[in-house]
Amino acid sequence: MPNGSLSLPARLCLLAWDPARSTAADTARVHHLVRAGALTELARRGLLTDDEGIATPADLDSRTGDPVLDGLLELVRESMPRRWRTWVRPHARVTYDAVREQLVAEGYVRAEKKRVLGVFPSVDHVLARPAVARALREGVRQVLEGSLPAGEVSERDAATAVLAAAAGLGVPEGWGSGARGRERIAELTGRCGSAAPGMRKIVGEVRGAVSDETTRAQAQAPATTGG
Repeated sequence: MPNGSLSLPARLCLLAWDPARSTAADTARVHHLVRAGALTELARRGLLTDDEGIATPADLDSRTGDPVLDGLLELVRESMPRRWRTWVRPHARVTYDAVREQLVAEGYVRAEKKRVLGVFPSVDHVLARPAVARALREGVRQVLEGSLPAGEVSERDAATAVLAAAAGLGVPEGWGSGARGRERIAELTGRCGSAAPGMRKIVGEVRGAVSDETTRAQAQAPATTGG
């Protein structure tokens, strides 16, 4: 996939923007997706480890140099022990907002000030580089639907595709519900497992949390539309 310098949560955050509209889906589902990406990134780097299902800091001093990842790492260190799946939800909006501001600072997204009803100040975040978002979505689609064996997909690309599919971003509606889709997800999740000890389990846990939120949002959508 393009822009390999982007962190996993930044990639997933950028996938929330629709290149055709230059607008983002700013929902709990996306917030949880970005948080899941940040947890996975910390695990990939060996700064969070799995201790019988609990997300556990490897030590008390390590830093990544990325303020978003370091902020989440500090939160985990200062909080009561929690399972990976549980960590996907608390204060997820904070992680999302911080990643979005990184994308603004790096020129991928543009913050446009406006006034609601001509009075209340607000900010719209729009794509500044839609070609990057389109390429990311195409990269996810190719990883999920392409013929490249999972073992030849990079660990980060595999994680991006697995988590994006759980949130239904960048993939055809209903993808993954069939046997082949489930098999491919399992293969890619296994590929993530080569990054660090326990990664297959970690990715499976955070993916499950994102998938649960996606299912919940889809179930609520008809009622919301009808109201």
